[in-house]
Amino acid sequence: MDCSQIDITCGTLLLQLLFILLMYLDTSNADSPKMEDKMNIPWPHSSNNDFYFGLRNFGVMEDEEWTLVQKHGNQFMVNGQPFYVNGFNTYWLMVFAADQSTRPKVTEVFQQASSVGLTVCRTWAFNDGQWRALQKSPAVYDEQVFQALDFVISEAKKFKIRLILSLVNNWEAYGGKSQYVKWGKAAGLNLTSDDDFFSHPTLKGYYKAHVKMVLDRANTVNNITYKDDPTIFAWELMNEPRCESDPSGNKLQAWLEEMAVYVKSVDPKHLLEIGVEGFYGPSTLNRVQLNPNTYAQQVGTDFIRNHQILGVDFASVHIYPDSWISQSISDAHIDFTKAWMQSHIDDAENFLGMPVVFAEFGVSAKDPGYNSTYRDTFLNTVYKTLLNSTKMGGGGGGSLLWQLFPEGTDYMDDGYAVVLSKSPSTSDIVSLQSRRLKTFNSLCSWRCHWGCKKHQHHPGTGTTLLYHDEL
Repeated sequence: MDCSQIDITCGTLLLQLLFILLMYLDTSNADSPKMEDKMNIPWPHSSNNDFYFGLRNFGVMEDEEWTLVQKHGNQFMVNGQPFYVNGFNTYWLMVFAADQSTRPKVTEVFQQASSVGLTVCRTWAFNDGQWRALQKSPAVYDEQVFQALDFVISEAKKFKIRLILSLVNNWEAYGGKSQYVKWGKAAGLNLTSDDDFFSHPTLKGYYKAHVKMVLDRANTVNNITYKDDPTIFAWELMNEPRCESDPSGNKLQAWLEEMAVYVKSVDPKHLLEIGVEGFYGPSTLNRVQLNPNTYAQQVGTDFIRNHQILGVDFASVHIYPDSWISQSISDAHIDFTKAWMQSHIDDAENFLGMPVVFAEFGVSAKDPGYNSTYRDTFLNTVYKTLLNSTKMGGGGGGSLLWQLFPEGTDYMDDGYAVVLSKSPSTSDIVSLQSRRLKTFNSLCSWRCHWGCKKHQHHPGTGTTLLYHDEL
């Protein structure tokens, strides 16, 4: 038997073993697909060397070079293969890393996230003028806190977790736009509203200086400049930007347009997103009925218009029915979540041509009627809605749970904290989603030239493969 025949035989065995493994994966989990719903992919003829080219290299895929996440159409890509995201938020990592007594919690949360297969974390790359501030005043930085952010980034890489770094807050926590306005007033500017952050040239200059400082930063741990570091998944212009003083959305739109171009001028390599919550605005009056309430149309954001800006690579949406609709838990929250997600996935695919990430979603344990069963139902709803897109190679790029905490940080809990070690059922759901997405990403890495159509014929094999329809 010549070498090529040996390769083909081994490839056939590996393929068969892998799908036997998939067949029995998660059978102990109540949420696991039934046996008849498992993947059913006929074995290709063993005469096709090309089909097995990628398969023979399957064993080294985990060790491929750590490269930047890119975007191709409505999908994220890493090393030429799809990268669908299961991730989380932990906003306080930099502040905790700035104190040696709390720094181990950063490692702990990355370790726990990695143990359930989470691959992306969203966190703050800002703390303006407050306790343990990164930016103490315009263009004045605390080096110790900056080194804490260096640590966060280098530690994330150890656990194969990529970071979405947000650059300023809409809200007062950690400074936000109100702190920029305070700095402006202290400098003698005539400012009347926090929304002057979006329009005053001096305040825009403060923000741009912060962007440049962060993106040009050379990490003191690994000596990699942030704008060159593949550990960074993307930059976020602002956490939940709103400009209520201008419901037309024009003021915020102009700011987003200016800042997106500016960020790309400093760092053209990394992906960029805005950070909006996903509310529909004046540009799509036929969609505003999908908003959770009428107030959402008055906050100056406009989902479709905002994401048609030059330089923006993917869309962001948040999901908080308990905050937006009613605090009391009800089935209406689940129905809203499905419709909210599907409309944005459709928009990302049909109008924007980009992935959409549900960058925050969660439910508060402080809500009337809350119980862990409801939280698990809510998570399953988000994950399954995404899988319906994923299995077709669609624009539902992933989701980021709000928020993951390690044990011993209860005093920071806003009601939304998920401590995996204390929530085994939730941990199982998160882990299952991670495994499903990893399976999909890995399958699509083989040289099957998948089009994520239900059937695709492989020339030379005489075989039609079923792709990913039964994840």
